[in-house]
Parts: sequence; structure tokens; C-alpha cells
Amino acid sequence: MTSTELIEPSTEAASRRADRIRLLAQPAVVVVIVAAVVTWALTRDNDVIEAESLNAPFLLTKTWEHLLLTAVVTVIVVALALPLGVVLTRRWARPATPVFMGIANIGQAAPALGVLVLFFLWSEWEGLWAAALPIAFYSLLPVLRNTIVGIESVDPTLVDAGRGIGMSSTSVLFRIELPLAVPLILAGLRTSLVLAVGTATLAFFVNGGGLGELIDAGYKLNRTAVLVVGAVLSVGVALLVDWLGAVLEKYFGPKGLS
Repeated sequence: MTSTELIEPSTEAASRRADRIRLLAQPAVVVVIVAAVVTWALTRDNDVIEAESLNAPFLLTKTWEHLLLTAVVTVIVVALALPLGVVLTRRWARPATPVFMGIANIGQAAPALGVLVLFFLWSEWEGLWAAALPIAFYSLLPVLRNTIVGIESVDPTLVDAGRGIGMSSTSVLFRIELPLAVPLILAGLRTSLVLAVGTATLAFFVNGGGLGELIDAGYKLNRTAVLVVGAVLSVGVALLVDWLGAVLEKYFGPKGLS
């Protein structure tokens, strides 16, 4: 065995250890920082205006609204982008791929606030769905693109081998193509989740709730403590969602590729 062969396994093992440490450390650090900031905000001498926002029930409500909005957006994105991406990889549908990719690119290229406001003006809706639908449109591209790229990157010889042993097109899709595309699909979903969490801070513009209300109130009323708590909670949720995406990538991808 050469020295190069000895170095490669040790490097790979060190990389895996670093990944495990990061997966354990990231949520712990986030929880500690968020808990410290929230404890500081709740125990300081707040004035009447600050006390309206810096209390446990209000913070829990706004955090729950933010998480609920993110969950709804995620369900919409997966329900739309994953099947659409699969369909667009079929030979008969490939000519339509540039059209749908162009539409998805428009959604992400446009300013998030502009998408929210335009949807509000067009639909005259307010609340959760008025925020969730345009944010889902804004977050759609990574999952759609990665689903298409993931399936199209599967080795054609594996697909031919599956068909050669009598598997139907559906069996090839669900037993060969999709399992091998899972890492890229999960990477796209992770990106979409982080986009959704960040954009959800704008939901208050259409009365959609969320932590953006704290940031907006702190800025407009010149209350730094309220602004800091809203920003820290938003960043904390984004980092925890990113961590959850990393966990999904690690433990739900094909084991032979890890």
C-alpha cells in the first residue's frame, strides 16, 4: 500500500469527523446564543413599548408563525417542484423545460418584497396564504433545478440495465433515478428552506405575521432591544433550518454514496 493510499482514507475519516462535529455543534451554538439574547431581553428593564414585544408569549407566537409559514412554503415547494422536475426529465416533456425554468428564474430574480406586494395587489389577500404562495414561488427554483439535474445526471447505463431486466419506466424512476438523485434534490431543498426562512421576515407587509414584525417594530420605534431580538431569532431559525437540511442530506441520501 502506497503512502497516497494511506493518506486518502485518513483524510476522508477526518472529513467525516469534522462533519459530525459540525452537525452536533451548530444547533448547540445557535440554541445557546438565542437563549442568551432572549434571556437578556426578558430580564432587562424594558419600557412600556418594549414590554409589548419583549415578553415570552409574544416571542413564542411570532416564532411559531415564522416556523408555520416556513413549513407551509416547504410543503408547497416540494409538492410543486419535485413532480414538475420529474415530469420535465421525461423525453416527451423536455421541450417545455426552458419555459418552466424561465418562469422559476423570474420568481427568484425578482425582489422578494416586489413578489409579495404584487401578489397582494393582484389577489387582495392578507395573512398566511398571501405570504406563503409568493414566497413559495420565490423559493421554487433550487428544488426544481436540482431535481432535473439530479435525474439527468444518473448514469444512462444504469437506466438501460434496469430496463434490460424488465423494469417498467415507473420502476426505473422510483428504484434507480430518484434514489440516485436524492443528494442533489435534498441540497436544493436545503437552499429553498433557507430562502423561505429569510424571505418570511417580509411576511408582515401582507399581515402574514412572523419575526419580521419584531424587526420592523424595533426599527420604526427606535427600540434596539426589540430589533436585536427579532434579528437574532430570525438568524437562529435560519441556521437551525440549514442544520436540518444538512442532517437530511447526510442520513437520507443513498448510503453507498456517503
